[in-house]
Amino acid sequence: MSKVNMLAHRMATKAIQLVDASGNPVVGKEVEMKQTNHEFLFGCGIFDVIDVANKKVPADRLAFQEEKLDKFLDLFNAATLPFYWGMFEQEEGKPRTKELQTAAKWLKDRNISVKGHPLCWHTLTAPWLLDMTNEEILRAQFDRIKRDVTDFKGLIDTWDVINEVVIMPIFDKYDNGITRISQDLGRVGIIKEMFAKTRLYNPEATLLLNDFNTSINYEILIDGCLNAGISIDAIGIQSHQHQGYWGLEKLEEVLDRFSSFGLPIHFTENTLTSGHLMPAEIEDLNDYQIPEWPSTEEFEERQAKEVEEMYTVLFEHPLVEAVTTWSFSDDGAWLGAPAGFLRKDNSEKPSYQVLKKLIKEDWSTNHQGKTDEQGVVTLEGFLGDYELICEGEKVSFKLEGSGERVQLVL
Repeated sequence: MSKVNMLAHRMATKAIQLVDASGNPVVGKEVEMKQTNHEFLFGCGIFDVIDVANKKVPADRLAFQEEKLDKFLDLFNAATLPFYWGMFEQEEGKPRTKELQTAAKWLKDRNISVKGHPLCWHTLTAPWLLDMTNEEILRAQFDRIKRDVTDFKGLIDTWDVINEVVIMPIFDKYDNGITRISQDLGRVGIIKEMFAKTRLYNPEATLLLNDFNTSINYEILIDGCLNAGISIDAIGIQSHQHQGYWGLEKLEEVLDRFSSFGLPIHFTENTLTSGHLMPAEIEDLNDYQIPEWPSTEEFEERQAKEVEEMYTVLFEHPLVEAVTTWSFSDDGAWLGAPAGFLRKDNSEKPSYQVLKKLIKEDWSTNHQGKTDEQGVVTLEGFLGDYELICEGEKVSFKLEGSGERVQLVL
């Protein structure tokens, strides 16, 4: 299969008629159509934006943080913001709503699609839930969903509704309120309750089930949810690869298995390091704590090759809608791993440059043409947002699919 055919699902052909303010065709004019954004979501976790947007960065760090965010904005069109309950609402009744709203608005104003992560999770949940009965915990979780989904509607319309449910009822590292209620409700039961409540308060939102477990246990759980009538908008797959790149064979095998449900797939938390690999015997990634985890020239080249292959496979797959790398920069990266596209000093790694070439060049459309006697020019391009330029005038439009002719007024 040719490269073009492998990406046919990412593209469309559209006849565009250009008319003037009186409705007359703009005939025989040179036009340029430049893609300004992708329909596909290329994302990153970008928690740094919270302090920047809320003007809480020390003066001596501001230029550094702004440079980091400029590089983020130059590459990505999607972002994940943290809603870990224990951090978002450390003290009951005092959520960080305004701070996160400011950050979400900052991103949305810059044409970045924002996802909240997560609404329900046993890890990093509110410690004060342990003072409640299970019935009270469930009510508090429902209230949390109602408040946050309502408060962020229009700013955040994509949510990881519930996180890591495969392990949730048997999680035993420490006691927590969410594991308690998951044991009462069962895996499918708690998912059904959380999805129903989230859907109630934002019916148009994109709702994900998210997990790091890519075994048959996750498949069984998804199957159980669908049989129970739960409307899952997308399957979230975590792919933290601190212990080594999955490789082409595993990546395609995971895609094949989870494609059987016919649902959109989002790779929600992707990690590929540019340093040494975490030892294979580590079962919980959080248990690997070392003073320094350096990025090296050799491993940066390895990371770049892995990024190029993985993103290419995912972009070519018809059910994949989004890929989110978890750490944009090594500065503040999870577990201290050199897992970012930027080094700690904000300099770009080869992986940044490789991905930028894919997104901005290989998978982007910039078309020149000339209108015919009806004012029509045809565009074949990647799905997304465009800007048409004719004799210094600009008009924006969206390429969503092939079909009827689109009329633009210049």
